[in-house]
Amino acid sequence: MYVPFDQLPASARVWIYQANRPFTEAEIAAVQPALRQFAKEWTSHGRTLAASAEVLHGQFLVIGLDEAVADASGCSIDASVRFVRGLEEGLDIQLLDKARLAFLLDGQVQLLDRLALRAAVAEGRLQPDTPYFNNTVATYADLQQQWPAPARATWLARYFAAAATPPA
Repeated sequence: MYVPFDQLPASARVWIYQANRPFTEAEIAAVQPALRQFAKEWTSHGRTLAASAEVLHGQFLVIGLDEAVADASGCSIDASVRFVRGLEEGLDIQLLDKARLAFLLDGQVQLLDRLALRAAVAEGRLQPDTPYFNNTVATYADLQQQWPAPARATWLARYFAAAATPPA
């Protein structure tokens, strides 16, 4: 059962898939009917799921599920991943690659390879207050309140602490 994304409850579970590049306006318009159809038809062991999907910040596909109605099973989560893979193939975009981190710099989503993180902090390109898209947030409330969040308020805090510690 499709639920408008902005009407998901705060407790709704979310899955965030980060694209390796921004979606074009044409791609977003073309994918909207598929997102709605997926949410409408998504089931778990024959039970209808109250779900939604949306492209946010032009670079993230977010699927939301109201688990108070019915929760996702392993099979239904597998079905959502198959749907995402289909989008990847149809749009020639990567959504399942976890090798890059996303930050909001100068109003734009910018990706950084995980291996370059330490150097970016040391060089000052990333600051403790740089907005970071922590794609592990679990609920719609967290998505609304902590996505993006200042890097210092996420698991990245240790990188800034290490950069601030003078060598012995």
